[in-house]
Amino acid sequence: MIQPAERLSLVQEYYFSRKLKEVAKMNAEGKDIISLAIGSPDMPPSEQTIDKLCEVARDPNAHGYQMTMGTPELREAMAYFYKRWYDVDLDPKSEVLPLIGSKEGILHVTLAFVNPGDEVLVPNPGYPTYTSLSKILGAKIVNYNLREDNGWQPDFDELEKMDLSRVKLMWTNYPNMPTGGRAQRATYERLVKFAQEHGIVVVNDNPYSFILSEEHLSILQVPGAKDCCIEFNSMSKSHNMPGWRVGMCLTNATFISWIMKIKSNVDSGTFRGIQLAAAEALHNTEEWHHEFNIENYARRRHYAEQIMDVLGCTYDPNQVGMFLWGRIPDSIQNVEDLTERVLHEARVFITPGFIFGSNGERYIRISLCAKEEKIQEALERIKPTQALPKGGMSE
Repeated sequence: MIQPAERLSLVQEYYFSRKLKEVAKMNAEGKDIISLAIGSPDMPPSEQTIDKLCEVARDPNAHGYQMTMGTPELREAMAYFYKRWYDVDLDPKSEVLPLIGSKEGILHVTLAFVNPGDEVLVPNPGYPTYTSLSKILGAKIVNYNLREDNGWQPDFDELEKMDLSRVKLMWTNYPNMPTGGRAQRATYERLVKFAQEHGIVVVNDNPYSFILSEEHLSILQVPGAKDCCIEFNSMSKSHNMPGWRVGMCLTNATFISWIMKIKSNVDSGTFRGIQLAAAEALHNTEEWHHEFNIENYARRRHYAEQIMDVLGCTYDPNQVGMFLWGRIPDSIQNVEDLTERVLHEARVFITPGFIFGSNGERYIRISLCAKEEKIQEALERIKPTQALPKGGMSE
């Protein structure tokens, strides 16, 4: 009998892939589920972005294969974006690599730096793809702890006690998903020092620095960071372009050349219209970013906080990003006891924190990627099914 590759036994179907099938079935039965689970912005890109896409799409000469390295216009716009918002200087010809989304970047960076059997530091809790892709490629996962009492920042004393001799990469993600922990200059400085001292490449995933945050920090702001660190950024969150699949990889020219060697054997450049429209989006005004990334999410966050209160959850009001992360009451034995009840009784889909790692087992995550009135409706649906805030779930 034909058998699949052994690597398939190392991973499970992505939680959301599996759970969304259940939600689709419930919707087909007429249950009208409100999803507050996925971080997919529901708003459009800027008007000039869409206009540029349409303009290029009408050009009969714009539909051929594109360079894997990306168009000069897009690379230049990405370098401009980093100088404008982060005050980081990048050479668009050699230090900027457009990606077909950050997931692609995780794959390419791992292939470029990690041999089978090498170790990779992955945050707990953290984005599940850091773990799953590393496993598929034969790397050994070494988790490091993020904890609420430390602001969801790495514990460097704990890291220094580990055997780091086989570690090649360290994944970080600030502002943090799923916890909303803020990016901190001190953390970035410690990460650069840690990378330099141990010969580890730190990869910082930075797609959330515009969401509910007026402060835009990058690990590349730290002197010497470009020599040992890579930063990903994405237009999915900050520019309302999740389906366009436009991300960026930013680092020194040598690292870019190694990653490019992998990428050029795996894919080709995206449609020229998408690239030139993305370049246009990177010039969005400060007013556009404030309206969509601050004011809009702040209004939605107001109702998400009320949902947390009704569920008896506690949360840090200073967290940022497009999710709200909260700790479930001690009276609830298992987080899925809460999320499944909310799904089947209130018909609202929220995310259990265990999918991000063992340090997320006592937490839930609410997405702000739904219209304000939908989050308000979710709140009204949940209210009758729950006890008072101090009591958690009713029995």
